[in-house]
Amino acid sequence: MNYWILCCVLLAAIVCAATQNYYYVKKCHKDDENVNNCLRQSTNFLIANIRRGIPDLDIYDPEPILIDHIQLALGTGPDGYRATFRDIEAYGVSNITVTGVRSDINTHQYQFTMYIPKITAKARYESSGVLILVQASGGGNYWGEYEGVKIKAYLRGAPKEINGRTYLTVQQMKMDFSVRDIKMGVDGIHNGNTVLQAALNLFINSNSQELLKEMKPHLKKKLLILMRNFADKIFSQVPYDIFLV
Repeated sequence: MNYWILCCVLLAAIVCAATQNYYYVKKCHKDDENVNNCLRQSTNFLIANIRRGIPDLDIYDPEPILIDHIQLALGTGPDGYRATFRDIEAYGVSNITVTGVRSDINTHQYQFTMYIPKITAKARYESSGVLILVQASGGGNYWGEYEGVKIKAYLRGAPKEINGRTYLTVQQMKMDFSVRDIKMGVDGIHNGNTVLQAALNLFINSNSQELLKEMKPHLKKKLLILMRNFADKIFSQVPYDIFLV
């Protein structure tokens, strides 16, 4: 008798542990007429847990977001301005909120609209060429503050059976973003050229949206790699029916 009681207790413990493994997911139902609202709430619930860390998924501190490098090119010819930003660290991205979801459950397509109040970034930069009639070759520190960041992301997935469970694999991902207000600057200019530093900061802040537009194609490629890797990490460890049944 004691043997069977012990077996029942162990079985109950295993079942209980299995149901608690995905505490960071709020499950939604396909036949719910408000499924998009549920998916919005579920994604925000997951984000809130990511901010705290999810050891089960090997997620401990989501920030800073790291980007190896981004390039900027203005003008053509030998005097065209070229800049490379390296070792970029971005903070504030984990404060993202999903404001809307559109879905086609049958084809596993999802579109998310998101908002981030403020992102701060820092990096090292190297530049060459001429900018506003000033020889701008050199390097230093870059900083940026981006407020009112709006993002649209599209994801198309496909179900895949692994060990008797269905997982979602990312087939395609797209994204675009806009920034309401931008403040950027440089300091620590090589050789302490204060004239160049002042000229660069004046130009950068007077043309911040135009500069972002020029950087955007390269930046989007980098962000898509990060987003896809992160989505793959989540979906490869959490079965699809934990998210949606």
